[in-house]
Amino acid sequence: MGYRLGVDVGGTFTDLLLFDDASGDFWRHKTPSTPHDSSEGILTGVEAVCASAGVSPSEIAVFLHGTTVATNAMLEGKGARVGLVTTEGYRQIMQIARSFVPGGLAGWIVWPKPEPLAKLEDTVEIKGRMDAEGREVRPVDDADIRAALERLKRQGIEALTISLINAYLNGEHERRVAAIAAEVLPDVPLSMSHIVLPEMQEYERTLTTVANAAVRPLVGRYVRNLREKLEKVEMTGRLSLLRSDGGLMSSQKSEEHPVSLLMSGPAGGVTGALWVAKNAGLDNILTLDVGGTSTDVALIEHGEPRRVRTTEVGHLSVRASSLDVKTVGAGGGSIAYVPELTKALRVGPQSAGAVPGPAAYGKGGTLPTVTDANVVLGYLPENLLGGTFKLDRPAATAAVQTIADALGIGLMAAARGIIDIVNENMFGALRMISVQQGYDPRGFALMGFGGAGPLHVNAVARLMGSYPAVSPVSPGVLCALGDATTRMRTETARSLSKRLSETSADEVIATLKTMERQVRDELIADGIDEAEIETGFEIDVRYSGQAFEVPMTVSLADLEGGLDTLTTRFDDEHRRLFTFNMDSEHELVNLRAVATGRALELPALTLPQGDGDPAQARLRDHTLWMDNAEQAAVIYDRSKLEAGDVIPGPAIVIEMDSTTLIETRHIGTVDDFGNILITPVLSGGNN
Repeated sequence: MGYRLGVDVGGTFTDLLLFDDASGDFWRHKTPSTPHDSSEGILTGVEAVCASAGVSPSEIAVFLHGTTVATNAMLEGKGARVGLVTTEGYRQIMQIARSFVPGGLAGWIVWPKPEPLAKLEDTVEIKGRMDAEGREVRPVDDADIRAALERLKRQGIEALTISLINAYLNGEHERRVAAIAAEVLPDVPLSMSHIVLPEMQEYERTLTTVANAAVRPLVGRYVRNLREKLEKVEMTGRLSLLRSDGGLMSSQKSEEHPVSLLMSGPAGGVTGALWVAKNAGLDNILTLDVGGTSTDVALIEHGEPRRVRTTEVGHLSVRASSLDVKTVGAGGGSIAYVPELTKALRVGPQSAGAVPGPAAYGKGGTLPTVTDANVVLGYLPENLLGGTFKLDRPAATAAVQTIADALGIGLMAAARGIIDIVNENMFGALRMISVQQGYDPRGFALMGFGGAGPLHVNAVARLMGSYPAVSPVSPGVLCALGDATTRMRTETARSLSKRLSETSADEVIATLKTMERQVRDELIADGIDEAEIETGFEIDVRYSGQAFEVPMTVSLADLEGGLDTLTTRFDDEHRRLFTFNMDSEHELVNLRAVATGRALELPALTLPQGDGDPAQARLRDHTLWMDNAEQAAVIYDRSKLEAGDVIPGPAIVIEMDSTTLIETRHIGTVDDFGNILITPVLSGGNN
């Protein structure tokens, strides 16, 4: 297959992993990101990693890419100006929205209602109507449509959304509007709701389609620009982008359906964790992806990441499949402060970012951050990898001293307080995706990655009771690893909305088979061999009268004997999630078919077997502050560890892109693939 390149663009660094499929060799590289044009940083990284490997970009067969272009466009309000065409009487659909306001008690007082992505002045109505069965009640009027589109043209819209009532059942009217739009607005990209989200619930369908239209011009320009620049260095391999649900989509499909990329960045870490977990023999994993500004957490059960039917970016919540990733403002650059009113230490969500960054970086930063606290405590030694990168310990000490002075406590107590609070913030995020979802975290391992994940994974695992705490090889570039080890994926949906007494297993199976052919054809069109395609199905089920449903994974074989197996499984899952069941009749709401290509197998390199003593990797003795006292510790070079080595805590393991901290009363065991598995010395989990 040749070479495969995984590229993940972060806010500070762009990470690249180049793999030789034949030998299993890999090369990694980090280069500063270029926010003004991400493709520039990517191109610099491609040339550097290829030079390191001694290969030409033309030898790269597959380019796999996780991006935050769509995410940032939504967060920064830089989406295109969207024109919305809707059915007569529904012009205010985006303004009415849903009557759900997030937040706790009295949250409605302070919740800022987000500005609709399609403004009221850019929303037009047209005549025509489909009923709830998809039958035409009133035909559309071509002259009426043309007049509405001419109005949007005069207003200077940059993207067009067509979302008509009940179009998920019959998209004929939307297709007619699109045909006229091709004449009136030939250069404006358009999105039709019955293509983007063929499901019931008018607001969610319209919002998702508008969001798709809002980012489509930006994502399209980015993808085309990236393709052109890669072609200039003769990299003509297949370009695929990571979807929010952890699968891959072709670059051409991403230009048409960019709403599926809104969580592309965090998804890379989860898919990378899946590959590591498989090699380490771990089925249940909680992930802890700690960057400079935020921490992303997710749950993997029985080797499958938890997926949800909504993607949330800031205040925006669209109906698109994504991995269930929660984010908290806790990272290496999170700023510690003491409010004058409460005199209580706080950490984040404000961040020092990359510039000026933490005081320890020596770039002019003076505010105390989590990184500075780690330096003061000795968890981040100032001389990394033989002195190739030096941290400014005096500057970090001066920054943290401001917190100690404000609280009237000692320097080390202040630094440890900062670390304890940020660990608790991470702990809270992990509880959201485990305990609050009905999962016992003590049945999961905790994997820390990102630049700072392995530095905190031991402490957070202790809080969670989740062992082993896992520090994978090259944790700082694990997202790029995820990009390179996932598979092509596509899905389609269809609303059914029938009680069990109103449908049958035969009807459901026939519909699913039709949908299966559709998703298989999509992957075949993307160049995937049909023999390599696998398909699966989901059915959203609820009790009649409920407003929300639970997605259930099924196979056609499960349904051949009737629908009772499905409803029994739903009852079990409903009880697990909500602790009760209802006597109401079951209702099938939506059907989904998912197609995936062949998994891109990557051979994992094994380490030479050691004798359990990591002496060959020992760099020097060290002193750090832990358990309210100075502790004698040892610093190890990860590249020299061998399989079976046992590292007693407290200890620090350093490598090119991250640092792993092993606490007192814990040991780190190196497995055959180089992962460090941290467990308590004593049984029972917490010490």
